[in-house]
Amino acid sequence: MKLHAFSLCLFACTACAFDIDDALDRLDNALTISAFQDNLRARLSGTVDLEFYNFQQPPPGLIDSNIDNLFNYRLSLFVDAQFGSQFYFFAQTRLDRGFDPTDHGADIRLDEYALRVTPWTDGRFTFQLGQFATVVGNWVPRHLSWENPFINAPLVYESVTAIQDKYAPVSPAYFIYSPFFYPKYRFNPVIWGPSYASGFSVSGRLDRFDYAVEMKNASLSSRPESWYITENDFENPTFSGRVGFRPNEAWNLGFSASEGPYFRREAEPTLPAGDDIDDYREFVLGQDASFAWHHLQVWAEFYEARFQVPNVGDVDTFAYYVEAKYKFAPQFFGAIRWNQQLFSTISNGFGRNEHWSPDLERIDIAATYRLTTHAQVKLQYSFQHETSAPGQDNHLLATQFTVRF
Repeated sequence: MKLHAFSLCLFACTACAFDIDDALDRLDNALTISAFQDNLRARLSGTVDLEFYNFQQPPPGLIDSNIDNLFNYRLSLFVDAQFGSQFYFFAQTRLDRGFDPTDHGADIRLDEYALRVTPWTDGRFTFQLGQFATVVGNWVPRHLSWENPFINAPLVYESVTAIQDKYAPVSPAYFIYSPFFYPKYRFNPVIWGPSYASGFSVSGRLDRFDYAVEMKNASLSSRPESWYITENDFENPTFSGRVGFRPNEAWNLGFSASEGPYFRREAEPTLPAGDDIDDYREFVLGQDASFAWHHLQVWAEFYEARFQVPNVGDVDTFAYYVEAKYKFAPQFFGAIRWNQQLFSTISNGFGRNEHWSPDLERIDIAATYRLTTHAQVKLQYSFQHETSAPGQDNHLLATQFTVRF
């Protein structure tokens, strides 16, 4: 009797899922338009993400919350428009509680918009202008919730360091110890998520090589409010690029580099007398690799970064992660990611050398189940350990439900 009742319940849930799936398919067709004999095609799509986080204080990564249990929601809307074979426009608008998970109120933003021009059909050259994700590395092309096998980003994209973009440190000791006394959002990671800064890029593919070069209005470490052209112009640009090589269908290898000032305008009065924002820069070198074979996919990135810090000197950090995803069934896959970030030592001004930020290591384990072609649920556990500081370990348990249309 119980088995019969369970079977009826499972059948009802499956039927309901297929009904919703069918409705979303019809919605997808309704949100796609074409005109001028299909020379103009436009589509509105989106995702709804419902997330729950449980963690220990202080919250890990770029999570900003004073409570240990955080519910976060996000509506993302995407516009894609194709004009013939040479012009393509895209935009992304989000309604959420902040670019990164927070316990703040609702906010709506235009995160991306860009026009892409491809003069030749062989893809040798593409020009792009607007506000869009960085070309550096291999994580950004899969950072959105439907493609990312995890709920969060790799460590190097979300772990804040002692770097501040709004204030210059007055001494080495202030630089090292200030993260212990101020809110984390005064500080910056090496790369802030997908880095949707404004600017232009040129890219293309030549045989087994691909390339991309960009000029942006803000550095890779810059905070989201720095990405808007209305907030930060091109007076102090950042230049970044990536060269990739595909020896065969399974492998994709890449080398990235970036260089540019990382301070915001309001930091200028705090700089040493006679110095300018352009005198203090962020340098990043990156190597990435990806491999795909049957149901297995593997990604890795390695970053070496240097910041020129006033009243301190040059500070260095090395970060990497290795990530693997395996599809156990058409609707179910699991992923595991090992992250580590190491920091150089500097003099604290009192005759002792210290790490300028705590060394970190983190393991992420996640599982995703695709309920339908439009809905998935994700579960993740992460453990983060500080290896050069006295015990700031953190356990994170998170779940995410995503519907796309």
